[in-house]
Amino acid sequence: MTRVVIAPDKFKGSLTAVEAAEAIALGVRDALPDAEIVTCPVADGGEGTLDVLEAAGARIVRMTVRGPLDEPVQARYAVLDGTAYIESARACGIEFVEPSPAVALAAHTWGVGELLADALVHGAKRLVLTVGGTASTDGGAGMLGALGAGVLDAFGAPVGLGGGTLARVASTELAPVRERLDGVRVAVATDVTNPLLGPDGAAAVFGPQKGAGPAEVALLDDALGRWAHALQVGGAPDVTRVPGSGAGGGVAAAAIALGASVESGFDLIAALTGVDEALAGADLVITGEGSLDEQSLNGKAPAGIADRARPRGVPLLALAGRIQLDAAGLARLGVVGSSALIDHAPSLDHARSHAAELLRERAAELVRAWRAR
Repeated sequence: MTRVVIAPDKFKGSLTAVEAAEAIALGVRDALPDAEIVTCPVADGGEGTLDVLEAAGARIVRMTVRGPLDEPVQARYAVLDGTAYIESARACGIEFVEPSPAVALAAHTWGVGELLADALVHGAKRLVLTVGGTASTDGGAGMLGALGAGVLDAFGAPVGLGGGTLARVASTELAPVRERLDGVRVAVATDVTNPLLGPDGAAAVFGPQKGAGPAEVALLDDALGRWAHALQVGGAPDVTRVPGSGAGGGVAAAAIALGASVESGFDLIAALTGVDEALAGADLVITGEGSLDEQSLNGKAPAGIADRARPRGVPLLALAGRIQLDAAGLARLGVVGSSALIDHAPSLDHARSHAAELLRERAAELVRAWRAR
């Protein structure tokens, strides 16, 4: 019997990773009616991580928090075996705003801190903070503020919220946060390696996606430098050069300043969903995501699946909304067959709105072609 493992990430704007896995499984069943099919939807620690955790048996906690521009938003986090998984984007995601220069300076992470605080109140012994997809570039200052930290100017007054206000920050009072975290392990889940500052930092690389122009990028980079110094005044180590500290608009930096470890988002989630166990004895693995591109080669879910399939000699098929890798890039992933939904749809809107049926069709076609070799 042919054993097929299906391990996609989300197809952003169309399907969750769980929904994508279900659609691909139908296509595999169409091509190989007698196959043993194992679905292991995955995530890399960014948007969509909670959906994968819920499918793995996590309990979802829902609450209203302060959004990136102060409006209330409906957020959630996951709890599994005493660990709370906090997805920053659920509280301050870019989908809650219309990116602009003003938004890039004003967006904050206070709601992320509210989620963390709730998890601590309810007894979480470990916190895992996923940091992708935020609207903010505030270095996690809002998050720490919600946990009780003082974020202060030179006169000892609070500086307010948003990355732009950090141009005035001079010191921090971190003792209240340390007290709340006493005995609780914290990890930042990210596959981003950007530092906090500089040309590869949070403001320069991610700020433009959030509406920042050149002037705002320069202001935010300077403000984050002041923020890093203020954290040191509060007794934290220098986090500016720590790989990954720039993730999530620098929210990772605030967590790292308080002793959080940095872990691969993909590896962390893959361990919970049983990917390694599923691949044992597999004849074929199918992965995918919304856009298969150069970023997919650097810590994203398809690369993580490829890294696990290759040493086991398991052939890899890839499905995506669009594929922007050339043959060499696909070969680097070890892909033996691939298909882009956009190539089989009359328009991008059609591909998005009919993603499930297109995934089923393309999966069946790929599997038939692989079987015929």
